[in-house]
Amino acid sequence: MSAQTRTAENSGKSLKQDLFEHPDFYQIDELLTEEHKLIRSSIRDFVKREISPYIEDWAQQAHFPYEIVKKFGDVGAFGPSIPAEYGGGGLDYISYGLIMQEIERGDSGMRSTASVQGSLVMYPIYKFGSEQQRKKYLPKLASGEWLGCFGLTEPDHGSNPGGMVTNFKDMGDHYLLNGAKMWISNSPKANLAVVWAKNEQGRIQGLIVERGMEGFSAPETHNKWSLRASTTGELVFDNVKVPKENLLPGKDGLGTPLMCLDSARYGIAWGAIGAAMDCYESARRYALERNQFGKPIASFQLVQKKLAEMLTEITKAQLLNWRLGTLMNEGKATTAQISLAKRNNVHTALEIAREARQIHGAMGITGEYPIMRHMANLESVITYEGTHDIHLLILGNHITGIPAFV
Repeated sequence: MSAQTRTAENSGKSLKQDLFEHPDFYQIDELLTEEHKLIRSSIRDFVKREISPYIEDWAQQAHFPYEIVKKFGDVGAFGPSIPAEYGGGGLDYISYGLIMQEIERGDSGMRSTASVQGSLVMYPIYKFGSEQQRKKYLPKLASGEWLGCFGLTEPDHGSNPGGMVTNFKDMGDHYLLNGAKMWISNSPKANLAVVWAKNEQGRIQGLIVERGMEGFSAPETHNKWSLRASTTGELVFDNVKVPKENLLPGKDGLGTPLMCLDSARYGIAWGAIGAAMDCYESARRYALERNQFGKPIASFQLVQKKLAEMLTEITKAQLLNWRLGTLMNEGKATTAQISLAKRNNVHTALEIAREARQIHGAMGITGEYPIMRHMANLESVITYEGTHDIHLLILGNHITGIPAFV
Protein backbone atom coordinates (compact mmCIF):
# COMPACT_ATOMS: atom_id res chain seq x y z
CA MET A 1 0.00 0.00 0.00
CA SER A 2 1.42 3.42 -0.94
CA ALA A 3 1.83 6.20 1.61
CA GLN A 4 -0.78 8.18 -0.32
CA THR A 5 -3.39 5.43 -0.10
CA ARG A 6 -2.56 4.79 3.54
CA THR A 7 -2.88 8.48 4.40
CA ALA A 8 -6.22 8.79 2.62
CA GLU A 9 -7.65 5.68 4.30
CA ASN A 10 -6.44 6.72 7.74
CA SER A 11 -8.11 10.09 7.38
CA GLY A 12 -11.47 8.46 6.72
CA LYS A 13 -12.19 11.07 4.04
CA SER A 14 -12.86 10.88 0.33
CA LEU A 15 -10.22 12.59 -1.76
CA LYS A 16 -11.03 16.21 -2.54
CA GLN A 17 -11.35 17.31 -6.15
CA ASP A 18 -9.03 20.13 -7.21
CA LEU A 19 -11.07 22.57 -9.34
CA PHE A 20 -8.39 25.27 -9.63
CA GLU A 21 -8.46 27.66 -12.58
CA HIS A 22 -5.78 30.33 -12.66
CA PRO A 23 -6.65 34.02 -12.84
CA ASP A 24 -5.42 35.78 -16.00
CA PHE A 25 -6.98 39.23 -15.81
CA TYR A 26 -4.50 40.89 -18.20
CA GLN A 27 -4.50 37.99 -20.69
CA ILE A 28 -0.87 37.21 -19.93
CA ASP A 29 -1.36 33.81 -21.54
CA GLU A 30 -1.07 35.65 -24.85
CA LEU A 31 2.57 36.34 -23.96
CA LEU A 32 3.27 32.63 -23.53
CA THR A 33 4.15 30.16 -26.26
CA GLU A 34 2.10 27.07 -26.92
CA GLU A 35 4.96 25.04 -25.39
CA HIS A 36 4.76 27.15 -22.21
CA LYS A 37 1.04 26.50 -21.89
CA LEU A 38 1.44 22.80 -22.60
CA ILE A 39 4.12 22.47 -19.91
CA ARG A 40 1.97 24.39 -17.42
CA SER A 41 -1.04 22.22 -18.19
CA SER A 42 1.01 19.06 -17.74
CA ILE A 43 2.34 20.11 -14.34
CA ARG A 44 -1.07 21.42 -13.24
CA ASP A 45 -2.64 18.06 -14.06
CA PHE A 46 0.17 16.35 -12.13
CA VAL A 47 -0.44 18.53 -9.08
CA LYS A 48 -4.19 17.94 -9.21
CA ARG A 49 -3.60 14.19 -9.43
CA GLU A 50 -0.57 13.56 -7.22
CA ILE A 51 -0.46 16.40 -4.65
CA SER A 52 -3.78 18.19 -4.08
CA PRO A 53 -5.80 15.15 -2.92
CA TYR A 54 -3.24 14.24 -0.24
CA ILE A 55 -1.42 17.40 0.78
CA GLU A 56 -3.62 18.37 3.73
CA ASP A 57 -3.11 14.98 5.36
CA TRP A 58 0.62 15.04 4.62
CA ALA A 59 0.89 18.46 6.25
CA GLN A 60 -1.23 17.52 9.26
CA GLN A 61 0.90 14.41 9.82
CA ALA A 62 4.24 16.12 9.02
CA HIS A 63 4.75 13.40 6.41
CA PHE A 64 7.19 13.78 3.52
CA PRO A 65 5.97 11.48 0.74
CA TYR A 66 9.28 10.19 -0.57
CA GLU A 67 7.57 8.50 -3.49
CA ILE A 68 6.89 11.98 -4.93
CA VAL A 69 10.61 12.31 -5.75
CA LYS A 70 10.51 9.73 -8.54
CA LYS A 71 7.21 11.15 -9.77
CA PHE A 72 8.74 14.63 -9.99
CA GLY A 73 11.53 13.12 -12.06
CA ASP A 74 9.07 11.38 -14.36
CA VAL A 75 7.13 14.60 -15.02
CA GLY A 76 10.28 16.65 -15.68
CA ALA A 77 10.19 18.88 -12.59
CA PHE A 78 13.86 18.38 -11.73
CA GLY A 79 16.32 20.59 -13.58
CA PRO A 80 13.98 21.66 -16.38
CA SER A 81 16.51 24.23 -17.62
CA ILE A 82 19.46 21.77 -17.54
CA PRO A 83 20.41 20.52 -21.04
CA ALA A 84 18.72 17.33 -22.16
CA GLU A 85 22.06 15.56 -22.64
CA TYR A 86 22.38 15.45 -18.84
CA GLY A 87 18.78 14.39 -18.23
CA GLY A 88 17.27 17.86 -17.88
CA GLY A 89 14.45 19.34 -19.88
CA GLY A 90 16.46 21.85 -21.92
CA LEU A 91 13.62 24.35 -21.36
CA ASP A 92 13.71 28.13 -21.04
CA TYR A 93 13.33 30.06 -17.79
CA ILE A 94 9.68 30.96 -18.29
CA SER A 95 8.93 27.24 -18.52
CA TYR A 96 10.93 26.70 -15.33
CA GLY A 97 8.99 29.47 -13.60
CA LEU A 98 5.64 28.05 -14.66
CA ILE A 99 6.61 24.63 -13.33
CA MET A 100 7.53 26.14 -9.95
CA GLN A 101 4.30 28.18 -9.95
CA GLU A 102 2.15 25.11 -10.47
CA ILE A 103 3.96 22.98 -7.89
CA GLU A 104 3.80 25.67 -5.21
CA ARG A 105 0.14 26.18 -5.99
CA GLY A 106 -0.05 22.65 -4.63
CA ASP A 107 2.32 23.28 -1.71
CA SER A 108 5.43 25.32 -0.93
CA GLY A 109 7.16 22.32 0.62
CA MET A 110 6.66 20.32 -2.55
CA ARG A 111 8.11 23.20 -4.58
CA SER A 112 11.07 23.36 -2.18
CA THR A 113 11.81 19.71 -2.89
CA ALA A 114 11.83 20.37 -6.64
CA SER A 115 13.60 23.73 -6.67
CA VAL A 116 16.40 22.62 -4.34
CA GLN A 117 17.01 19.63 -6.60
CA GLY A 118 17.08 21.71 -9.77
CA SER A 119 18.51 25.09 -8.79
CA LEU A 120 20.72 24.25 -5.83
CA VAL A 121 22.01 20.77 -6.63
CA MET A 122 21.81 20.15 -10.37
CA TYR A 123 22.62 23.75 -11.34
CA PRO A 124 25.97 23.99 -9.48
CA ILE A 125 27.04 20.55 -10.70
CA TYR A 126 26.20 21.59 -14.26
CA LYS A 127 27.61 25.12 -13.99
CA PHE A 128 30.73 24.51 -11.89
CA GLY A 129 31.28 20.76 -12.07
CA SER A 130 33.54 18.68 -14.28
CA GLU A 131 32.18 16.75 -17.25
CA GLN A 132 32.72 13.56 -15.26
CA GLN A 133 30.62 14.95 -12.39
CA ARG A 134 27.86 16.06 -14.76
CA LYS A 135 27.58 12.64 -16.35
CA LYS A 136 27.80 10.80 -13.04
CA TYR A 137 25.24 12.76 -11.04
CA LEU A 138 22.89 14.81 -13.20
CA PRO A 139 20.94 11.97 -14.88
CA LYS A 140 20.28 10.32 -11.52
CA LEU A 141 19.09 13.61 -10.04
CA ALA A 142 16.97 14.52 -13.08
CA SER A 143 15.16 11.17 -13.03
CA GLY A 144 14.45 11.27 -9.30
CA GLU A 145 16.56 8.17 -8.71
CA TRP A 146 18.63 10.34 -6.37
CA LEU A 147 17.60 13.26 -4.17
CA GLY A 148 20.05 16.04 -3.38
CA CYS A 149 20.44 18.95 -0.98
CA PHE A 150 22.42 22.20 -0.73
CA GLY A 151 24.58 22.94 2.31
CA LEU A 152 25.27 26.64 2.85
CA THR A 153 23.44 27.90 5.97
CA GLU A 154 25.14 27.22 9.31
CA PRO A 155 23.90 27.47 12.91
CA ASP A 156 25.67 30.82 13.37
CA HIS A 157 25.81 32.02 9.76
CA GLY A 158 22.54 32.51 7.89
CA SER A 159 22.33 35.92 6.23
CA ASN A 160 26.13 36.10 6.44
CA PRO A 161 27.23 32.91 4.66
CA GLY A 162 30.72 34.33 4.14
CA GLY A 163 31.33 33.83 7.86
CA MET A 164 30.96 30.05 7.58
CA VAL A 165 33.27 27.86 9.64
CA THR A 166 32.76 24.57 7.76
CA ASN A 167 36.15 23.81 6.21
CA PHE A 168 38.22 21.22 4.41
CA LYS A 169 41.91 20.40 4.33
CA ASP A 170 44.02 18.80 1.62
CA MET A 171 45.26 15.48 2.96
CA GLY A 172 47.14 14.46 -0.18
CA ASP A 173 44.87 11.80 -1.68
CA HIS A 174 41.58 13.24 -0.30
CA TYR A 175 40.03 16.24 1.46
CA LEU A 176 39.05 16.17 5.14
CA LEU A 177 35.75 17.99 5.73
CA ASN A 178 34.53 19.28 9.11
CA GLY A 179 31.61 21.47 10.16
CA ALA A 180 27.82 21.59 10.20
CA LYS A 181 24.91 23.05 8.24
CA MET A 182 21.30 23.52 9.28
CA TRP A 183 17.84 24.27 7.86
CA ILE A 184 18.68 22.11 4.86
CA SER A 185 15.71 21.08 2.71
CA ASN A 186 15.78 17.43 1.57
CA SER A 187 18.81 16.56 3.74
CA PRO A 188 17.38 13.63 5.77
CA LYS A 189 16.51 11.75 2.57
CA ALA A 190 19.25 13.07 0.28
CA ASN A 191 21.68 10.79 -1.53
CA LEU A 192 24.16 13.62 -1.93
CA ALA A 193 24.82 17.13 -0.69
CA VAL A 194 26.48 20.00 -2.52
CA VAL A 195 28.38 21.48 0.43
CA TRP A 196 30.06 24.87 0.58
CA ALA A 197 33.15 25.08 2.78
CA LYS A 198 36.35 27.09 3.16
CA ASN A 199 39.65 25.72 1.91
CA GLU A 200 42.92 26.30 3.73
CA GLN A 201 43.28 29.68 2.05
CA GLY A 202 39.84 30.75 3.30
CA ARG A 203 38.22 30.55 -0.16
CA ILE A 204 34.73 29.04 -0.41
CA GLN A 205 34.43 26.01 -2.67
CA GLY A 206 31.79 23.37 -3.35
CA LEU A 207 32.17 19.67 -2.68
CA ILE A 208 29.86 16.78 -3.51
CA VAL A 209 29.36 14.67 -0.38
CA GLU A 210 27.56 11.37 -0.79
CA ARG A 211 25.41 9.58 1.77
CA GLY A 212 27.38 6.75 3.36
CA MET A 213 30.68 8.60 3.60
CA GLU A 214 32.08 7.92 7.08
CA GLY A 215 31.49 10.81 9.47
CA PHE A 216 28.63 12.30 7.43
CA SER A 217 25.16 12.40 8.99
CA ALA A 218 21.92 14.29 8.27
CA PRO A 219 19.64 14.38 11.34
CA GLU A 220 16.07 15.50 10.69
CA THR A 221 14.56 18.70 12.10
CA HIS A 222 11.26 17.97 13.87
CA ASN A 223 8.36 20.02 15.27
CA LYS A 224 8.05 22.45 12.37
CA TRP A 225 4.88 24.53 12.10
CA SER A 226 5.73 25.32 8.46
CA LEU A 227 6.64 23.29 5.35
CA ARG A 228 5.38 20.23 7.16
CA ALA A 229 5.17 18.07 4.03
CA SER A 230 8.80 18.85 3.25
CA THR A 231 11.76 17.16 4.91
CA THR A 232 14.31 19.43 6.61
CA GLY A 233 17.44 18.65 8.56
CA GLU A 234 21.07 19.28 9.31
CA LEU A 235 24.32 18.21 7.70
CA VAL A 236 27.10 17.18 10.07
CA PHE A 237 30.67 16.51 8.92
CA ASP A 238 33.05 14.86 11.37
CA ASN A 239 36.37 14.24 9.60
CA VAL A 240 34.62 13.19 6.38
CA LYS A 241 37.04 11.95 3.73
CA VAL A 242 35.89 13.45 0.44
CA PRO A 243 37.51 12.18 -2.78
CA LYS A 244 39.39 14.88 -4.65
CA GLU A 245 37.30 14.28 -7.76
CA ASN A 246 34.26 15.50 -5.77
CA LEU A 247 35.48 19.10 -5.63
CA LEU A 248 33.58 21.41 -7.99
CA PRO A 249 36.44 22.80 -10.11
CA GLY A 250 34.70 25.51 -12.12
CA LYS A 251 34.67 28.46 -9.73
CA ASP A 252 35.39 29.43 -6.13
CA GLY A 253 34.47 32.29 -3.80
CA LEU A 254 31.20 33.30 -2.13
CA GLY A 255 29.78 34.39 -5.47
CA THR A 256 29.59 30.74 -6.54
CA PRO A 257 26.82 29.60 -4.13
CA LEU A 258 25.15 33.01 -4.51
CA MET A 259 24.77 32.36 -8.24
CA CYS A 260 22.91 29.17 -7.33
CA LEU A 261 20.68 31.14 -5.00
CA ASP A 262 19.81 33.55 -7.82
CA SER A 263 18.42 30.62 -9.79
CA ALA A 264 16.46 29.34 -6.79
CA ARG A 265 15.13 32.79 -5.86
CA TYR A 266 13.87 33.22 -9.40
CA GLY A 267 11.86 30.01 -9.01
CA ILE A 268 10.51 31.20 -5.67
CA ALA A 269 9.24 34.43 -7.26
CA TRP A 270 7.06 32.31 -9.55
CA GLY A 271 6.21 29.70 -6.95
CA ALA A 272 4.90 32.12 -4.35
CA ILE A 273 2.37 33.49 -6.80
CA GLY A 274 1.14 29.94 -7.34
CA ALA A 275 0.32 29.83 -3.62
CA ALA A 276 -1.31 33.27 -3.86
CA MET A 277 -3.47 32.13 -6.78
CA ASP A 278 -4.64 29.11 -4.82
CA CYS A 279 -5.63 31.28 -1.84
CA TYR A 280 -7.42 33.80 -4.09
CA GLU A 281 -9.33 31.13 -5.99
CA SER A 282 -10.38 29.41 -2.76
CA ALA A 283 -11.53 32.74 -1.27
CA ARG A 284 -13.45 33.67 -4.42
CA ARG A 285 -15.32 30.36 -4.48
CA TYR A 286 -16.00 30.45 -0.74
CA ALA A 287 -17.33 34.01 -0.89
CA LEU A 288 -19.84 33.01 -3.57
CA GLU A 289 -20.98 29.93 -1.61
CA ARG A 290 -21.06 31.28 1.96
CA ASN A 291 -24.31 33.05 2.89
CA GLN A 292 -24.76 35.54 5.72
CA PHE A 293 -27.67 37.94 6.29
CA GLY A 294 -29.54 36.14 3.55
CA LYS A 295 -27.04 36.59 0.72
CA PRO A 296 -23.54 35.47 -0.37
CA ILE A 297 -20.75 37.25 1.45
CA ALA A 298 -19.35 38.01 -2.03
CA SER A 299 -22.05 40.67 -2.26
CA PHE A 300 -20.55 42.73 0.57
CA GLN A 301 -18.30 45.65 -0.29
CA LEU A 302 -15.43 44.73 2.02
CA VAL A 303 -15.24 41.19 0.68
CA GLN A 304 -15.22 42.52 -2.87
CA LYS A 305 -12.47 44.96 -1.86
CA LYS A 306 -10.34 42.09 -0.59
CA LEU A 307 -10.87 40.03 -3.74
CA ALA A 308 -10.21 42.99 -6.04
CA GLU A 309 -6.96 43.81 -4.24
CA MET A 310 -5.86 40.16 -4.37
CA LEU A 311 -6.44 40.00 -8.12
CA THR A 312 -4.62 43.32 -8.62
CA GLU A 313 -1.52 42.15 -6.77
CA ILE A 314 -1.51 38.74 -8.49
CA THR A 315 -1.74 40.43 -11.90
CA LYS A 316 1.15 42.77 -11.08
CA ALA A 317 3.27 39.83 -9.92
CA GLN A 318 2.41 37.80 -13.03
CA LEU A 319 3.68 40.62 -15.24
CA LEU A 320 6.78 41.01 -13.07
CA ASN A 321 7.52 37.29 -13.39
CA TRP A 322 7.01 37.26 -17.15
CA ARG A 323 9.37 40.20 -17.66
CA LEU A 324 11.98 38.71 -15.32
CA GLY A 325 11.70 35.39 -17.14
CA THR A 326 12.33 37.17 -20.44
CA LEU A 327 15.44 38.81 -18.96
CA MET A 328 16.62 35.44 -17.65
CA ASN A 329 16.21 33.91 -21.09
CA GLU A 330 18.30 36.73 -22.57
CA GLY A 331 20.99 36.38 -19.90
CA LYS A 332 20.32 39.94 -18.71
CA ALA A 333 18.66 39.43 -15.30
CA THR A 334 20.64 40.83 -12.37
CA THR A 335 20.80 39.68 -8.76
CA ALA A 336 19.01 42.86 -7.70
CA GLN A 337 16.17 42.26 -10.16
CA ILE A 338 15.74 38.72 -8.88
CA SER A 339 15.79 39.99 -5.29
CA LEU A 340 13.04 42.49 -6.06
CA ALA A 341 10.82 39.77 -7.51
CA LYS A 342 11.45 37.28 -4.70
CA ARG A 343 10.84 39.92 -2.02
CA ASN A 344 7.75 41.43 -3.63
CA ASN A 345 6.05 38.23 -4.65
CA VAL A 346 6.48 36.31 -1.41
CA HIS A 347 5.25 39.32 0.59
CA THR A 348 2.32 39.65 -1.81
CA ALA A 349 1.46 35.97 -1.46
CA LEU A 350 1.59 36.11 2.33
CA GLU A 351 -0.71 39.14 2.45
CA ILE A 352 -3.14 37.44 0.07
CA ALA A 353 -3.11 34.31 2.25
CA ARG A 354 -3.94 36.39 5.31
CA GLU A 355 -6.80 38.22 3.57
CA ALA A 356 -8.11 34.94 2.18
CA ARG A 357 -8.12 33.53 5.70
CA GLN A 358 -10.33 36.44 6.78
CA ILE A 359 -12.81 35.70 3.99
CA HIS A 360 -12.97 32.04 5.02
CA GLY A 361 -13.60 33.01 8.64
CA ALA A 362 -13.14 30.16 11.11
CA MET A 363 -13.07 27.64 8.28
CA GLY A 364 -9.84 29.24 7.11
CA ILE A 365 -7.87 27.67 9.96
CA THR A 366 -8.97 24.12 9.11
CA GLY A 367 -7.55 21.62 6.66
CA GLU A 368 -10.80 21.76 4.72
CA TYR A 369 -9.24 24.67 2.85
CA PRO A 370 -5.59 25.31 1.88
CA ILE A 371 -5.31 28.78 3.37
CA MET A 372 -3.65 28.20 6.75
CA ARG A 373 -1.21 25.71 5.25
CA HIS A 374 -0.15 28.19 2.57
CA MET A 375 0.12 30.96 5.15
CA ALA A 376 2.34 28.93 7.46
CA ASN A 377 4.48 27.76 4.55
CA LEU A 378 4.97 31.29 3.24
CA GLU A 379 6.28 32.36 6.64
CA SER A 380 9.27 30.13 5.84
CA VAL A 381 9.50 31.17 2.20
CA ILE A 382 9.71 34.84 3.16
CA THR A 383 12.76 34.00 5.30
CA TYR A 384 14.71 31.37 3.39
CA GLU A 385 17.10 31.96 0.48
CA GLY A 386 17.47 35.56 1.56
CA THR A 387 15.20 37.12 4.16
CA HIS A 388 12.68 39.83 3.30
CA ASP A 389 14.98 42.46 4.81
CA ILE A 390 18.19 41.19 3.22
CA HIS A 391 16.59 41.41 -0.22
CA LEU A 392 15.60 44.99 0.60
CA LEU A 393 19.25 45.74 1.42
CA ILE A 394 20.41 44.08 -1.80
CA LEU A 395 18.17 46.55 -3.61
CA GLY A 396 19.40 49.39 -1.43
CA ASN A 397 22.99 48.52 -2.32
CA HIS A 398 22.07 48.53 -6.02
CA ILE A 399 20.34 51.92 -5.72
CA THR A 400 23.03 53.68 -3.65
CA GLY A 401 26.18 51.71 -4.30
CA ILE A 402 26.62 51.45 -0.52
CA PRO A 403 26.31 47.98 1.10
CA ALA A 404 24.41 48.25 4.38
CA PHE A 405 24.98 44.66 5.54
CA VAL A 406 28.76 44.63 5.94
